[in-house]
Amino acid sequence: MHLTQHEKKIAAGQLGEPLRIALEQQIGVGEFFGAERFVEISNVHVMGDYEVMGEAGKTYLENLVASGARACVPCTRNAACVDYDHAEQLHQSPALVENEREVRRLIGELGFATVETCINYQSVYTPRFREHVAWGDTGTVAYANGALGARTNYESGPAAIAAAITGRTPAYGFHLDEARRPNYRFVVEAPLRDVADYGAVAAIVGERARGYWNVPLIELRDASPAPDDLKHLGATLASFGSLAMYHVLGVTPEAPDRETVMKGATLLDEVSISAADVDDVYARGTPADPAVNLVVFTAPQLSLVELERLADLFADRKIANGSTVIVTTNSMMFDAAQHCGVTQRIKATGALVLQGVCWYIMDPAAMRKEFGWKRVVTNSGKLFNIIKAHGYEPVLRRTADAVEAAVTGRLP
Repeated sequence: MHLTQHEKKIAAGQLGEPLRIALEQQIGVGEFFGAERFVEISNVHVMGDYEVMGEAGKTYLENLVASGARACVPCTRNAACVDYDHAEQLHQSPALVENEREVRRLIGELGFATVETCINYQSVYTPRFREHVAWGDTGTVAYANGALGARTNYESGPAAIAAAITGRTPAYGFHLDEARRPNYRFVVEAPLRDVADYGAVAAIVGERARGYWNVPLIELRDASPAPDDLKHLGATLASFGSLAMYHVLGVTPEAPDRETVMKGATLLDEVSISAADVDDVYARGTPADPAVNLVVFTAPQLSLVELERLADLFADRKIANGSTVIVTTNSMMFDAAQHCGVTQRIKATGALVLQGVCWYIMDPAAMRKEFGWKRVVTNSGKLFNIIKAHGYEPVLRRTADAVEAAVTGRLP
């Protein structure tokens, strides 16, 4: 890799050992992916919670802090695995709670804002078009690349921290123009009216175009996506397809028209998605027994707009006896919703409104055993896919239908 004079000083250890070690790690990553140089980055977002990283990850952070390593650019932390106000109610183990508290402290010592959010782009930092960042959560990366036209790869925890320390990242993958060109085209004929509809489409696209380096171009015939729709689209594409980049024709920055986005591109496949195809996704896993005792709105965390809609859909009703409803957001959205009276309206139904967490990283397998939960209804395409790994039977439904399931205890 070509190094600038500043980078050569870092590599020679002239600016300190923590910087040298971080850059050495980044050079290894860059050479593996064929990067010729670094790009300077302006922001870092890291996945770092104890449920994911375990004791080895905590020790890694302890060693970094002890070495004097510090971030040199603005940085945020992704969703945590513990809401301390509800940990006891959710029967989370004291060991998990204390270890998560320590991980939070250590990441803060490194210079990261411990805001615990997977929607940093909606509440903390929104990168501009073509801006280089180093982000780590799958949903945030897909949103940065696709919805905003910023540039980032999926950065692992250590890679994101290294970028925070050096202020740069290897210039490979989605930092380069050639990786961002579409190679699949999907024409969506189905009307899309709910975030869950976008998740259902993303499930189809992700399965058909699965692969990190693939980039789908999505053309919507009967839909006008809002930011929350694009949020669920990208998060579900990442879940079903490991995709880090997408274009929506006429919506996202690099796809103002077909001629612009297709310049230099070669398509591997073209697919039409009908309303029947979307219905087929909703039909997956639909049980013969309609009984429901768990409904979860999470993955990604809810925006203020989503929280307001949820409060309106509940309309002062109560959740069914024996049922549990979990809603997750970050502290900024929680406080805003509290100020507007939205949080109180949702809580009045009997639902749990958690902040700073996403439910799927809160050790849901342990909760399944503890509370006897098995089936979970959600409007999140991402959760619909990944929660099966924790032993659940997921059911995807539109937001209004998920609310009905919560208040009646049965699938509508």
